Amino acid sequence: MAALTEIAQSSAPVPRHRGRRHRRFPVWRWLILSLAGLYFLTPLYAALKFAGVKAFGQVAHQSGFSSALGLSVRLAVITTVLTLVLMVPTTVYVHLRLPRLRRVLEVVTILPIVIPPIVLIIGVLQVAPASLKATPDLLALEYVILAMPFAYRSIDTGLRALDLRTLFEASSSLGANWLTTLWRVVVPNLRTALLSAIVLTVALVLGEYTMASLDLYQTFPVWIVLFSQDSGPVSTAASLLALFVTWVLLMAIVTVASQSSRRRGGAEVTLFTVGRQETGDSR
Repeated sequence: MAALTEIAQSSAPVPRHRGRRHRRFPVWRWLILSLAGLYFLTPLYAALKFAGVKAFGQVAHQSGFSSALGLSVRLAVITTVLTLVLMVPTTVYVHLRLPRLRRVLEVVTILPIVIPPIVLIIGVLQVAPASLKATPDLLALEYVILAMPFAYRSIDTGLRALDLRTLFEASSSLGANWLTTLWRVVVPNLRTALLSAIVLTVALVLGEYTMASLDLYQTFPVWIVLFSQDSGPVSTAASLLALFVTWVLLMAIVTVASQSSRRRGGAEVTLFTVGRQETGDSR
């Protein structure tokens, strides 16, 4: 009787609306995509038309371009490293041992968005030592504060998708300590979240103007504003180049995220590898 029921269910006709549901693309979605495309692409087209194609070739030959871009890249690297070193262990520890403090951490990390950057920089300049004020490394520390809301939420979203306690318990049963589990089990499973935090931090550093100008350092955004007084098309072309680099990084995140979502069992394979290396099994 059960076999007949299964045959009847398998031979039952599939409703046509199920197949059509996947093929249809509602008109309102096309309308929203079209409006969004016009909203974002129209200013870019206007800026490109104003700058002209020749301006892009002149950007790299302008005075101060290489030093300003080099300083911004250096600050982006320092800020990204410091942000990840501070936020990843802290967020993992709060998720694992102090879950009640997650809301407190969310409130603390949202403060850099609520407090205006000009207020932050004035306060930092009042308390920072003179030796630190003389170096652009002070900007990197300030950018770490500004990047906290974006980095924390990216890492927090990645951790919510993991069974963190089970990973640590399984890794501990295989002989790995806390740091080994964090580095070789948790971090590989947070690849997409970390890439998001890195891109958001880099985009923030490459586009921040207020703190750099008040600190009297000529970063890439400050150079664009100052150079716009001499040549508007070239400064516009430089802005478009910075936007294009950020867009490429975002596309790289989407590609990596789509590839990592197809992989299954990454945590189990990582735990198996950690267990073999911790126990000295070379087979």
